[in-house]
Amino acid sequence: MAKLLDYRGNPVDLGALRAEIAAPSLAGIRQVISNHPAQGLTPARLAGLLRQAENGYPISYLELAEEMEEKDLHYRSVLGTRKLAVSGLPAVVEAASDAAEDVAAADLVREALLQEGFEDVLMDVLDAIGKGFSVCEILWDASESEWRPREIVWRDPRWFVLSQVDGRTVLLLDEKDLNGLVLAPYKFIVHTPKVKSGLPLRGGIARAAAWAYLFKNYGLKDWVAFAEVYGQPVRVGKYGPGALPEDVNVLKEAVASIGSDAGAVIPDSMLIEFVDHVGKAASAQVYERLLDYLDKQVSKAVLGHSGSADSTPGKLGGEDEAKDVRKDLLIADAKQLCATLNRQLVRPVVDLNMGPRAAYPKIRLQMEESEDLTALAGNLNTLVPMGVKVSASWARDKFGIPDPDPKEELLAAPANPFSPPAGPWPPNDPSAAAAAAAATARRTDRTECPHCRAANAAGTAAPDVADAYAEQGGTRVLPLMDALIAPIRDLIERATTLEEVRDGLLSLYRDMDPVKLGELMALALSAADLSGRFEVGNGR
Repeated sequence: MAKLLDYRGNPVDLGALRAEIAAPSLAGIRQVISNHPAQGLTPARLAGLLRQAENGYPISYLELAEEMEEKDLHYRSVLGTRKLAVSGLPAVVEAASDAAEDVAAADLVREALLQEGFEDVLMDVLDAIGKGFSVCEILWDASESEWRPREIVWRDPRWFVLSQVDGRTVLLLDEKDLNGLVLAPYKFIVHTPKVKSGLPLRGGIARAAAWAYLFKNYGLKDWVAFAEVYGQPVRVGKYGPGALPEDVNVLKEAVASIGSDAGAVIPDSMLIEFVDHVGKAASAQVYERLLDYLDKQVSKAVLGHSGSADSTPGKLGGEDEAKDVRKDLLIADAKQLCATLNRQLVRPVVDLNMGPRAAYPKIRLQMEESEDLTALAGNLNTLVPMGVKVSASWARDKFGIPDPDPKEELLAAPANPFSPPAGPWPPNDPSAAAAAAAATARRTDRTECPHCRAANAAGTAAPDVADAYAEQGGTRVLPLMDALIAPIRDLIERATTLEEVRDGLLSLYRDMDPVKLGELMALALSAADLSGRFEVGNGR
């Protein structure tokens, strides 16, 4: 096998592929124990940990991003919705061409990757949408002379750092080098989605949502404190000018105990008044509106809109626009995810088992609403008989049909009842041969027809009336058919995709005028009917 190079041109060390590299340890630098930066978070602390992440030390930021998914139910919901929308799409493998080796490579990828649990792998890789990057380690199994991914394990992003040089290259934290080790090729899947332009860590959704998370916590704490005393009037204790300090303390305890015990004992010389505030409901709405506003901003950052997550029941308007925005995000996330998997998972599987090649199969996530397969089938049924060349493997991949096994029984189109039977013609059966000879004699014996008698007398073959009609009809039909087909032929030559041909056919159909062709066909059918009656009437 030729020396393997990854898609960046780095040599592949087969020995490193057999070891588990990024596993956690109890006493090492990669531990599962986590700090909790969300506790006591202030604007100053948040700004500091975001700045640290920019400088290549993202541990605190990544811990905060994890806590946000655990504590903020709205953020967890919308982020999970975005990831599940992509990971739930059906995955198919497209062969690079119809060549036998390319088809075999596609079958290998299907068998090795598209197994139960592949959706979980997609979900783990999509962890990058929130945090800015994700890393999964491929645990290879080479026990049966074939390289297959035994397991693809999500690795905690806190165990990795970003290069101080470019801010983009993901490095492994290790005791050997605290600045980070270069990741072994064909061993890791590193996904850095293009959520926004710039450094990966500045593009994670968690960074944009962190400030909303902080202010939402402040508002939620105040709202809970308000709800604790909501509905209770303000308690005011009054004491006379001659009250002693110990008397004042008794009054304080009495005022405090009224809130929880609903009762208190005080001397006659003291007084407790209950003052009811006006506008308590308006005060509660301030907190609710603040939290609702922050949730809507998070929805916009994650989903591109706030329609589906924060819609008002019974309220119409904007639904189509919101759906379109979300579809754009879904398509972008799916394309970027497939690009990562094709470079860092599909290519290693093919290279390790079949060697490097010029073109590789590709994983594609199917979006049902993106293509009308019924219309595509109709287009193929129209275009292929017209001579348009279509790759069989491309068509099978479009419809999700696997490549057939040569040993399997294959479906085929039903036989045409008007096509000649298989085998020699006329058949070898003597009786059938005699019947065919009699029919031929009848066609050439024109004694009942004056034209036929004249032809026989001259020693020439008598003309077949049906053949004459068919020849004349064909001569007159061809120009009409050319006039109808010419715009279609021009459309196919100009078009670059099947979709353009489909849309063009629909527009051309309205301008076609088949009246002349229909009149000629009616005359031809009438002539055929009369010719048949003539043949029958003369015993032919």
